[in-house]
Amino acid sequence: MALPLENRIALVTGASRGIGRAVALELARQGAHVIAMARTQGALEELDDEIRALGQEATLVPCDIKDFDALDRLGAAIFERWKRLDILVANAGILGPITPVGHIDPPQWDLSMAVNVTANYRLIRALDMLLRASDAGRAVFVSSGAGNKADLSPYRSAYAVSKAALDALARTYAAETATTSQVKVMVTNPGPLRTKMRAAVAPGEDPMTLKTPEEFAPHLVAMCSPDWMETGKLYDFPSESIRSFRAPA
Repeated sequence: MALPLENRIALVTGASRGIGRAVALELARQGAHVIAMARTQGALEELDDEIRALGQEATLVPCDIKDFDALDRLGAAIFERWKRLDILVANAGILGPITPVGHIDPPQWDLSMAVNVTANYRLIRALDMLLRASDAGRAVFVSSGAGNKADLSPYRSAYAVSKAALDALARTYAAETATTSQVKVMVTNPGPLRTKMRAAVAPGEDPMTLKTPEEFAPHLVAMCSPDWMETGKLYDFPSESIRSFRAPA
């Protein structure tokens, strides 16, 4: 019996741990060939072992997401080998400084924007034509409720601003592809999950009260299917709902 994503080519950024790792494994479990990108070679090799244990194959890309020239080279390499990209899961991100706005050092701010926003623009720039070359290109951007909540949390401005910008970037890309291609673009809010980033945000929280990346992964991977038809919307995992982005009243 054919697997749901058999012969699909999927790129996952930040694939070595947390959400990215869980999504990479779920994509492989459903038959996709995973291009796994992360900074840590050893963690990628461990992921590769797990994917091979599922009877699937992966391509490992040890790369810093801030190496924008490397993202261009990756796009060229994907074109050379497959001529298309079916799935992009843009997951890599950082929390950034937890401090008042006036106390953020400029390099910390710039780093948050580079990883959480500019890298995703560069991914789109490098991969847009490859996604359009697919019969059903799917791009899912892992965001957060931090940038669109009515009441923003204090001391996390770099994270909130960068995620709000990511939402706008993804929505714009969805609008640009809505009527001209088979590409569908979604944003997802995983909510609080049992990850290292969440532990840094809420160090006193009992992690056993939180859902895991493995529980979230099948919901994200559902948006990678050729059958998925929604675009330009937000999938909110805590409420398990899909909704349109709305301007504040």
